[in-house]
Parts: sequence; structure tokens; C-alpha cells
Amino acid sequence: MNTRYPFPMNSICGSSPAASPSGEERGTVSLRNRSPRTPTSSLLVRTAMRISRARWFTFLRRVFHYQNGSRSNLGSNPFNSSTWMMLEFVALVIQISITMFTLALSKAEKPVWPVRIWIIGYNIGCVLNLLLLYGRYRQINTIQGDVFGLPDLEQQRGSEESRCSILMHKCRTSLELFFAIWFVMGNVWIFDSRFGSYRRAPKLHVLCISLLAWNALSYSFPFLLFLLLCCCVPLISTVLGYNMNMGSAERGASDDQISSLPSWRFKAVDTSSEFRNNGDCNSAIASEDLECCICLAKYKDKEEVRKLPCSHMFHLKCVDQWLRIISCCPLCKQELER
Repeated sequence: MNTRYPFPMNSICGSSPAASPSGEERGTVSLRNRSPRTPTSSLLVRTAMRISRARWFTFLRRVFHYQNGSRSNLGSNPFNSSTWMMLEFVALVIQISITMFTLALSKAEKPVWPVRIWIIGYNIGCVLNLLLLYGRYRQINTIQGDVFGLPDLEQQRGSEESRCSILMHKCRTSLELFFAIWFVMGNVWIFDSRFGSYRRAPKLHVLCISLLAWNALSYSFPFLLFLLLCCCVPLISTVLGYNMNMGSAERGASDDQISSLPSWRFKAVDTSSEFRNNGDCNSAIASEDLECCICLAKYKDKEEVRKLPCSHMFHLKCVDQWLRIISCCPLCKQELER
């Protein structure tokens, strides 16, 4: 019976008036001892909420999902977004400018290894990366501009886009191989302890170390991303009691955002698709086992479906309800543009 009372039974039997205040005093003392921790923990939780709702954190989650998710649920490539491509452009321009400026200032330096050849080769690789970046930008704009193209030209445009994609993929793979070989050669030439290269060419040496450090950071990006999202974030979520992976749960999409997304009536057979002004169209989908991942029901003929910017398709009613709560794709977690 003692467990039903929040205070000891001897305080009742003894009928001592001082016994009750002593319990209150102990409760007050315990609250005073705990009070300094509450503002700190609430501040940490608020900080974790802001980080989890930040765009850069959402982008990192998209990148990790794109690199490690199943091929059927990858969605659009996050590295083809305009913001990321602009960051790539700025980084390449800064590297080219710094290398050219340093080469102009270090004409009198005489390094042991042919460091200038390594820097010029690295600069040429950056220029080729700029051209490849421009090609990617042109290709993405062409694909977005041809979404509402004529049906009789779709096959020709699709073949041209596939050829361009294959060519750009080969060029990008060749550039990555070149930079990997150049990275190894730079480490051998710069960090060779047998020669005093730093004393003979300090500016070139510092420039090469900076470029090598930047490349090392780029190569270790997948591992750092894994360490952040699979080790640090779960640990912080456990300690604070707040799931940082659900930071976008309070970001519902507006009705205007949802209505601007393309929608049409599903057809199980291959027919030509015609877009109308109100967004409804008849779509041709060859796959027979497509189903909505929200309600887990297969698409039926003449059912209304909606397509998100990441190219994932769902039932119109299902995805509209989902987007009003969470403004991101249920599969790839790509958020809608605001």
C-alpha cells in the first residue's frame, strides 16, 4: 500500500507537521538542482531543429540517398541542381584565378620537381571541368524546355539526349581519372622529403599543398557524409531525444505549390500523351507493376496521378495529402521548390 502515496507513511503515523514541509523542501531542492540543465538542453534541441530544417542539411540527405539508395528510388540527381552547379562554377573559377596569379608571382622560384607542369595540368583540368559544367547546364535546360514538346519528336530528342548523356559521362569519367592520377603525382612531387622544395619555391609549394588538400577533402566527401548522417546525427538524436531526420515534418506545401505540379489520368497501355492547360493528361506507362508507395495500391485505369519534380509518381489524392504535411517526396526526400 505504501506505493500509492508520494510521501512516506511515517509522516502520517507520527502526525508531525514538520514532516510534510521537509518533503516539499527536498522537492524544491531537487528542482533547483535540475533547473540549470533545462535551458541548455532546450537550446541544444532548438539548434538541432534549425540544423535539421536547413536546406544544406536536406541537400546532404538527398546526396547520401542518391549515392546509396536503390536505383528505382533515386529520383533526380542533386548535383544537377542550379545551386550546386553555381557552387561548382565559383570553386573552379577561384582555383583557376589563384593558380594563374601564383604562377605570375613565382617566376623567379626554381623548384626541384616540375611543379609548374603539375599546376598547369591541374589548371587545364579545371578549364575542361568548366566546359563539362556548361554542357551539363545546357543539357538540363534542354530537357526541361522539351517536356511539353510534340509527340512525333520525342523519340528523336530522346536518342539525342541519350547520346549527349553517354558522351558527357565518358568525358567526366576521363577527367576524374586524370585528376586521380594527377593527385598521386602531386603528392609524390610535393611531399618528397629528400629535396628541400619548400625553400626553393615556397609560393608554389603552398599553392600545391592547398590544391592537394582541396582534392583530398573532395575525395573524402562520401566518407565524411556517411560519418555525419550515419554516426553523428543518430547519436545527437538519441542524446537530445529529437529525430533530426524528421526536420522537414512541419514544412507543408501550399495549395498553389501542389496544384502547379503536373497531373494526368493513368492508362495501363501505351498511348500518346497530350497535355492540357489544366494539368490533366493521358499518360503512357509501359510498366505493368507500378504502384503508389503511399497507399501501396496498384494504379488503375483512369485514376488521377501526380508527378513530383524528382520524377516519382503517386496517386493524386495520396500525394496531395502527403505534401500538405511534408513538402518532400516520400521516396527520395527531395523538397519542393519554394
